[in-house]
Amino acid sequence: MKPDLRFLTQPKNFWAHVRLIGQEVGYTDRRTSQIKIPTLQEIESCSHALGLRMDGISSGEGRLTELGITLFNYFRFRADLLLNAVEPLLMNAGEARRSFQSLRAKLKPRCPLPMNKQKGKKRKPAYLTGIINMLIEANTEGLPCDYDPHELTVVTRDGSPLRTLARRVDGAFPSAVNPIAIWEVKEYYYTTTFGSRVADGVYESLLDGMEFGGVATC
Repeated sequence: MKPDLRFLTQPKNFWAHVRLIGQEVGYTDRRTSQIKIPTLQEIESCSHALGLRMDGISSGEGRLTELGITLFNYFRFRADLLLNAVEPLLMNAGEARRSFQSLRAKLKPRCPLPMNKQKGKKRKPAYLTGIINMLIEANTEGLPCDYDPHELTVVTRDGSPLRTLARRVDGAFPSAVNPIAIWEVKEYYYTTTFGSRVADGVYESLLDGMEFGGVATC
């Protein structure tokens, strides 16, 4: 997924506002189960409740500042993207199982197809991980790939470590040393609440992004 250029270079105080507003106002409307686009009144109420200044968002007379306009553009963009682009691509357990089984029958993979970490009746193949592994194997023309690195990802310069990630990733191509691509998989089909998984994904993306930031200019 490509980032929207309007928000790609926003300063850190912009994202500080986004996260705090999300925490206080909420991310979804419980009545409609839709992604929430906060109102100016809700933002002002949460700022008063927290004892924080939000005068950088509006003039106090309902007129938005440049920051306020960008924030509301972002909230609308996020809601539209998640509802119309992301949600239709999500699979429940049945859909994931059928896609997994169809690809396995078609591709006859030799790559790892791991099980999930559940127990009892919930112990099944990790469908999304298996799908990803099969598609990678089918499109890498026999090149090596590490589907489960048990080592930290490292980027080198002149044979010397330049960056080493703080955590192991779920996959690396062709290996965890100077990879062309790395990936992380989050899947869980047996509950309607998976906020911790989403939070994990956000945290890991930020952590890895900070580690790799500025590699080209070092």
